[in-house]
Amino acid sequence: MLKVENVRCGYNESEVLKDVSFHVKKGEKVCIIGPNGCGKTTLLKAIAGLLKSEGDINLDGIPIKRMKRTEIASKVAILMQNETVYFSYTVYETVLLGRYLHIKGGILGGPTKHDKDFVMDCLDKVGLTDVKDRQIKTLSGGQLQRVFLAKALAQEPRLILLDEPTNHLDLKFQLELIEYLKQWANTDGNTVIGVLHDINLVMYFADKIMLLSDGQIVKYGEKSDFVDGKLLEKVYHMDIKGYMQNSLKMWNNVF
Repeated sequence: MLKVENVRCGYNESEVLKDVSFHVKKGEKVCIIGPNGCGKTTLLKAIAGLLKSEGDINLDGIPIKRMKRTEIASKVAILMQNETVYFSYTVYETVLLGRYLHIKGGILGGPTKHDKDFVMDCLDKVGLTDVKDRQIKTLSGGQLQRVFLAKALAQEPRLILLDEPTNHLDLKFQLELIEYLKQWANTDGNTVIGVLHDINLVMYFADKIMLLSDGQIVKYGEKSDFVDGKLLEKVYHMDIKGYMQNSLKMWNNVF
């Protein structure tokens, strides 16, 4: 699905990612963790082709650098932590923007009944059907986050990149979102790569975990490699194990 080899990139003259290499298979759920500023968001932008990089990033065997933006968008949807709202579209209109690749004539073309039904289904999945006609500038941060997730789902991607998808969400919607993403990734080989800070959500959601520090991969492997907390304590410089054990009990009881 995704092959990243020897990738280096950053901003202006400052290098953020340093020789990053890893593979992700179809249907896998990968969580990227690490301290603030270690390169998590930068890596997502590089994978999505939004940031120039050295090295190779191949999606389904095709180099991202050789793909047009429309080709990437047909396979990859990205939900950033701080989406910018430029126009006060309605919730429905915003999610419909995610369908432009599927609408004949693009964004200026007319959506079919299938497109409209698909948008409503995406809104239903994130619990926003009842506010579909509201202007997005009137929404709370949590509601807005769910609007942009629905927009990403409307693209019908095979890979979703998420930067703190549970940010601004209350516990109820955190649980529902994580559960839905698990189900989505278990369908037709869909793949999720997400940045999460809550290690307990990571342990519940991920198939594999990538621990970044100072732009480099400290460890990329199975959840079992992280359970004892030693790697995390080394990078975060704090007692992680006790926190993980107590919180994991809560998540296990919830689910």
